[in-house]
Amino acid sequence: MKKVCIIGGDTRLKTVKHYLEKQNFFVNTLGLYPDDKGDITLSDILILPVPTTRDGKNIFTPLTNRVIPLEEIYKKTNDQLILCCNYNFKNRNCIDYNTLDSYALLNAVPTAEGAIKIAIENTDFTIWQSNILVIGYGRVGKILADRLKNLGANVTVSARKPKDFAALEALGFSSINTEKLPELYLGYDIIFNTVDALVLPDNTLKNLPCSLLMDLSSKGGFNLEYAKSLGLNALNAPALPGKVAPKTAGRILAKTVSELIRFYN
Repeated sequence: MKKVCIIGGDTRLKTVKHYLEKQNFFVNTLGLYPDDKGDITLSDILILPVPTTRDGKNIFTPLTNRVIPLEEIYKKTNDQLILCCNYNFKNRNCIDYNTLDSYALLNAVPTAEGAIKIAIENTDFTIWQSNILVIGYGRVGKILADRLKNLGANVTVSARKPKDFAALEALGFSSINTEKLPELYLGYDIIFNTVDALVLPDNTLKNLPCSLLMDLSSKGGFNLEYAKSLGLNALNAPALPGKVAPKTAGRILAKTVSELIRFYN
């Protein structure tokens, strides 16, 4: 029987633990519950959280605040399979599951639904008939644009690739070029950014009439504090799956790591 050690993480990792146990895996934990003592050296597979680290030094342990240095993984592993998120353990048998479409596409669903929930709570009008800009047509942008359109919004999507413009036209979306955003007047009620790059420079923020500007990216698509200083209703909302739908996000992660373990075996 393969031995699995889940290290750190939030309630999503608890769902993963229960899911794997039902599939007859032996699972222990370290930093997921108070005083748990999972053994890295005796484990065949390590599952690390979303994200694996926030400070680049220690594993993300929000439920226990235990200090587990990333260096400990290096010291106590050799040929174990390491499943992590947005991190790469060099010279180790490591898979970043966040790079897999099988995970990231499904995980975009709770992200999109969470973004819409926050938008409804932070505006005084309906999504229906609102003029909305979605910046970026990646995994999250695609799901978000689809959900907004189904709610009756007038959705414009910014993209860069010719194939994305063709897909948007075929699906009936209005589109603009992401690179042209600083040159355009963005007269939308709500703007969602999904791009991990500076797409809205300060000069562009000065001319925004939107009622809500929301950043869903991890690195930031605009200067949040400057936007607020201008009086914009600007929000930063990363990592939504674990906040708004941890049970669903946990099931998605559990299914992903289960398939990776089977493939590895």
